[in-house]
Amino acid sequence: MLSQKSAPIVAATLPVVGAHIDQISGVFYDTMLGENPELLNLFSRSAQATGEQKSALAGAVALFATHLIGEAPLPEHVVDRIAQRHCALGIRPEQYAMVGKYLLGAVGTVLGDAVTPEIAAAWDEVYWLFAVRLIGIESRLYASAGVDGEQPWRTYAVANKVTEADDTVSLLLTPADGRPVPHYRPGQYVTIVATLPDGSRQLRQYSLSQAPNGGTLRITVRRVRGAAGSPDGVVSGWIHDVVRPGDQLTVSQAYGDLTLPDEGDHPLLLISAGVGITPMAAILDEVARTQPGRTVTVVHADRSPSRHPLRAEVETTSARLRSFENLAWYEQPTPGAFTGRIDPDAIPLHPGTEVYLCGPVPFMQAVRSALHRRGLPEDRIRYEVFGSEQWRTAPVPA
Repeated sequence: MLSQKSAPIVAATLPVVGAHIDQISGVFYDTMLGENPELLNLFSRSAQATGEQKSALAGAVALFATHLIGEAPLPEHVVDRIAQRHCALGIRPEQYAMVGKYLLGAVGTVLGDAVTPEIAAAWDEVYWLFAVRLIGIESRLYASAGVDGEQPWRTYAVANKVTEADDTVSLLLTPADGRPVPHYRPGQYVTIVATLPDGSRQLRQYSLSQAPNGGTLRITVRRVRGAAGSPDGVVSGWIHDVVRPGDQLTVSQAYGDLTLPDEGDHPLLLISAGVGITPMAAILDEVARTQPGRTVTVVHADRSPSRHPLRAEVETTSARLRSFENLAWYEQPTPGAFTGRIDPDAIPLHPGTEVYLCGPVPFMQAVRSALHRRGLPEDRIRYEVFGSEQWRTAPVPA
């Protein structure tokens, strides 16, 4: 909790900080990365080029401040998701001090003389309450994953590379040291460290697209093609054009919370768009192996059947289930499929259904809102968000 001295100061200044959050974010990232260019490795070049990345951390701190002064509940799942992502990037506690210095410096730069020593101290308290909360969660995640936070990486060899659909490939990875693959939960993701031709490094998260088998990991990657002025995806292009079987990649342990509970047999509804199908394929694989009597509905949206990743595999996996329905929406008219944008009202809902959702943020917002209108409670909808949008809670109409 905020101290009695800081609480009224934060409450009084939060509207001003919120109104300038984009400027604060811009100064923060530009200054920190300008003075510490090695940190560019942690952030997507595409997200930096479009400005998407700059809205992330400052917005999360402002959201946390709103909670601290009692004006909003804390979205625990958002905080947990941030911690999961930090662990996948190998973030260490000592890095929070540097981030705090630049973030609070950006507040002072943007707001100028309005930031008195008392205001600066109050917002420093907000930041460190947030940081300590994340550090605690991340320490527990590292421990539960059996990972030394000082050495969070492991080397894998590319055993195979398979074309799954137009612009989509899978990499099958085996540990280079011959030891078993650490256990993970279907729906989780790993970070891949890409050493690019220019010598720079970039880190990206990719969902694991098969259930754990002890011997291999599999990621399925769609090439990101730039649109409306945004650049092509650097790492996805590298995976498609450069990575070959026999290459070695640096990979993190698996993290993420889009996972099935250890117990439960409620009907499952797996909804995805584009390459968002990857965690759904892993969950489906696990259910087919361990709960073949469970009722499962798979819903996918894509441009065309040729763009639909893992389509044949989902059909093969579903044959092991006694109760299964597979629905597809394509922009291109296709026999046996719906045409156009997904219609959430046409999706069958069984009593007690649990929903797992992954895809572009606007797609997930629309589907999630429609499911709420149909009476599905929030605690039965789980979703995965990549990029800076992970810091935000998708709005749900009342």
